[in-house]
Amino acid sequence: MYNNETKTNYPALYTLITVFFFWGFIGASNGVFIPFCKAKFGLDQFQSQLIDFAFYGAYYLGALLLFAFSSFIKKDILNAWGFKQGIINGLLISAVGAAAMIFAVSQGNYYMILGALFIVALGFSLQQTSAQPFAASLGPAHTASNRLNLAGGINSFGTTIGPIVVSIALFGVATGVNIEEFAQKADSLDKMEILYVFVGALFLIAAGLFFFSKKLPAGKLPATFEPAKKALNTLLIITAALIVIFAYIFSRYEDPEFVTRFIENKEKDYLGLGLTISTLLIIVLGLLFANTAARKSPEGWGAMRYPQLVLGMLGIFTYVGVEVTIQSNLGELLGTDAFGNITGSAIAPFISMYWGSMMIGRWAGAITVFNPSNSLRKILLIIVPYIAFGVVLAANAISGQDITPLYAYAGLILIQIGGFFLGQDRPAKTLMIFGILGMISMLIGLATTGTTAIYAFMSGGLFCSIMWPAIFSLGIAGIGKYTSQGSALMVMMILGGGIIPPLQGKISDIIGIHESYFIPVLCFAYLAFYGWKVIRILKEQGIDHEIEVGAGH
Repeated sequence: MYNNETKTNYPALYTLITVFFFWGFIGASNGVFIPFCKAKFGLDQFQSQLIDFAFYGAYYLGALLLFAFSSFIKKDILNAWGFKQGIINGLLISAVGAAAMIFAVSQGNYYMILGALFIVALGFSLQQTSAQPFAASLGPAHTASNRLNLAGGINSFGTTIGPIVVSIALFGVATGVNIEEFAQKADSLDKMEILYVFVGALFLIAAGLFFFSKKLPAGKLPATFEPAKKALNTLLIITAALIVIFAYIFSRYEDPEFVTRFIENKEKDYLGLGLTISTLLIIVLGLLFANTAARKSPEGWGAMRYPQLVLGMLGIFTYVGVEVTIQSNLGELLGTDAFGNITGSAIAPFISMYWGSMMIGRWAGAITVFNPSNSLRKILLIIVPYIAFGVVLAANAISGQDITPLYAYAGLILIQIGGFFLGQDRPAKTLMIFGILGMISMLIGLATTGTTAIYAFMSGGLFCSIMWPAIFSLGIAGIGKYTSQGSALMVMMILGGGIIPPLQGKISDIIGIHESYFIPVLCFAYLAFYGWKVIRILKEQGIDHEIEVGAGH
């Protein structure tokens, strides 16, 4: 998998990490776009969260299609293309999505916008499945974590500035916009056309850089494809069930009686809630059934015979879900009386700070891979998070935002630093500690209002920051020849970002947006449980669970 040269292929690496920026930039921008679409198109909170459903659901379907097609032809199609070509194909798909977005916003059609976002993210799915192993392959094995952490840092920078840039592009100014009034303007979507012209052009330029770069290797691995027919059939059954349920949920919104009762008159839609919960249960119970069956009779199940992988798939599902749902529902929360009626472009610094919290944690988590002395590591573990915090504040200040309300957030960073010291660079232990801290922060947010609750909910980003690499490394630990297949299954579970936010949105329509934040509490509880459980699973298999934490998603 790794380059035999003694030096890292830096020109290739710098070209590669551009795609990591795109994922973060577009994904984090949804936090600003969701409340705007809700006001623009007269949506309920569940409907507004369909932006996440379309975006993260595309990751799942893209990875599933690759898995299914490879199983059909009995060859790893992505490896046959090479990682380089996989990224190029993904960028071209995303460029088509950008063109579709330009058309969708020109028509002012919400469902067209969802379709365009789906196409953009479908390209991202292919890019992500290719780019992470490609980054690791561009140099010696012992520096692979450095390259992945650099890529993760660039991804986090995109998530930090994305909400600010999109807020300016959408509203025309950084602050002072009433979102309800602005959304009703006939030309309120016009600037999104301009933004996606630039985004689409960047996708094409990046594809051109990859295509014409002579320094970029093809990125093929000497791998043998391992079919897993029973695993594929289970995933297809789960997918079919999800399609049927969501198709019915969406069809209800076309019924005038339903619109009158549940949207205009705000009646409580308990059937819709039950259906949404059922999608979550189908995924959880389906995967647990697969692992139980695979452990009894492994033939045809592939990587799903390993409990650390299947529970890790649920971990990735939960982690991406909680990471996304906290910020996607934050705009609605901030707009309530109890939270200061913060709307429009004024929510951008809070969304930016949330995603910036991810960057703070990832920069801190990257320190160890550079092998500093123990004393220097302790010093850097205190200094680096505050450098990252300064970058977040500077990005918001440059955009004209008032950053004064964010200063006190510095105190919460100390808690995260304490979590790193307690975790001792052990991913399972760190995951357990950060899961518990995430639970506590969400409970504080539920019990309070105003600035205290806002800080508590935003701090979820601090505790999510290192979860992707921790869960990923633990999930594929000790699965041997199934590592490539297991990695694909883990990427598939980015679907959590498309299921959990709409679920919280539906719950908020019934019990209120603030109260709906009990969903992140449950998510962090599972992540803490996985950190505890996986230690015992790996010990039973004689596998070292003290794996080095690598790059973030």
